[in-house]
Amino acid sequence: MIPWLSDTSLLFPDPNSALLEPDGLLAAGGDLSPERLIAAYRAGIFPWFSDEDPILWWSPNPRCVLKPEEIHISRSMKKHLRKASVQIKVDTAFTKVIQQCATSRSDRQGTWITDDMVVAYKELHRRGIAHSIEVWQANQLVGGLYGLSIGKLFFGESMFSLQPNMSKVAFITLASYLKEHGFPLIDCQVHNEHLVSLGAQNISRKEFLHYIDQYIDQEPGDIWSTFSAPTLNSERE
Repeated sequence: MIPWLSDTSLLFPDPNSALLEPDGLLAAGGDLSPERLIAAYRAGIFPWFSDEDPILWWSPNPRCVLKPEEIHISRSMKKHLRKASVQIKVDTAFTKVIQQCATSRSDRQGTWITDDMVVAYKELHRRGIAHSIEVWQANQLVGGLYGLSIGKLFFGESMFSLQPNMSKVAFITLASYLKEHGFPLIDCQVHNEHLVSLGAQNISRKEFLHYIDQYIDQEPGDIWSTFSAPTLNSERE
């Protein structure tokens, strides 16, 4: 039996008390207020539920992550990057990005980004915590991703492509940019072959929470308002 969160407290159970089956289910209930969402991510916890469910909170073991210095760009992807006529922007179309993530594909093996989730993350974006990486081609948004930047950690949420490989372009850009600014980790939450092909790997919950403890309060600087897309095709294989 998992705990039901109090409406008046932002405290979460110890992530190590999460269920083994389904892997990582920790608690239910509460709300999607900015304060609760920030408290969750700071504890290594994220919400994941569908419209017919209560709000469910998760801390899986293992945890899928990518270390920015280990981003893998294949030869074919480097060739694509050299030929792609795209412009990379940050935070110019957050609402469009999250709506595309919600409507163009189901997220995390069939669970959709609910309307309440869209509203909640738009508020986090307004507060400067949630960010979008956008890929534009001929003035059209063709790919992107969004997630939360807290301390020197980035918590990825979802991505989309309207043209081949454009979500990969967004993710490679994010990883390369965070590498330049000393971020040690991108949280990918659960195993995803799309991200594994780019270098994502599983680590234990214990190791992931160690990263939280070490980096969640580090000041990253004003890296989002001063974004400049890094050169991508010089990255290692």
